[in-house]
Parts: sequence; C-alpha cells; structure tokens
Amino acid sequence: MFNRILLAADGSEHSVRSARYAIDLAEKYNAAVVAVYVVDRQKAKSDVLHATNKFEIEKKRKEKIKSVTSLLKESKIDYKVQVLHGEAGPTVVRYANDNHFDCVVIGSRGLNNLQTFILGSVSHKVAKRVECPVLIVK
Repeated sequence: MFNRILLAADGSEHSVRSARYAIDLAEKYNAAVVAVYVVDRQKAKSDVLHATNKFEIEKKRKEKIKSVTSLLKESKIDYKVQVLHGEAGPTVVRYANDNHFDCVVIGSRGLNNLQTFILGSVSHKVAKRVECPVLIVK
C-alpha cells in the first residue's frame, strides 16, 4: 500500500511524533521514508549572514531536526533526509506531488505558531493540495 512515505519535519514535538508514525508505517509496509526539512527564504538569508561558512549552516540545520533523524537512524527502515528551500506548505506539496509519494506524514503544528495563527497551518495547506493520502499527527 505504501512504498514511499514523505515525512515533513521541523524539529517540533509534533514532527517527532510524526516521525514515529512514519516509521511504524514504513515498518508495516516495508516502505522507504524521505524526511524533508524546509528552510524558508528569510531564514536562509539570516543563516548566510550570520554563519562563517556553509558547513556551519548545514550543521545548524541538521541540529534542528536531530530528534527526528535520531529516530530514523534507530529504526531499521530505509530513509533519506532532504533539506528544501521555500515556503513550507507549498514546498512540501510540490515535492510530494513531483516525486509521487504514497503518503505524507506531518505534524498538526510546527515551530512557527504565529504562521499557524495568522495564515493557517502548514499541515492544512499540505492536506488540501497534496495528491496522496495525508496523515496529520497531533
């Protein structure tokens, strides 16, 4: 049923819980997981301005989702971690649709509470526009 699962991760508690669900699904269906972390343009600019080199930037981004990648490493599933750039909702949707995933697993809330309050949540945008089933984890 599920061969390729997309996990949207931002390092929040919800994304850690989402990772557990994605791992369970992957184990049950012998599926591969691609975990994506989306860096918005403003954060990318700030990272570049305040970092001494690109390795420092990469290290900070990996640190943000370390809790998720640790769970993936501990599991026995096939996984990959991908850093994407852009606005979180549309970027996840585009990546999911362009790469033909069987399921997207995403937390109901992320680290950006202001965006959730004012603009609507990333998970809501993803659920409305992605072309495969979406599991939203509370």
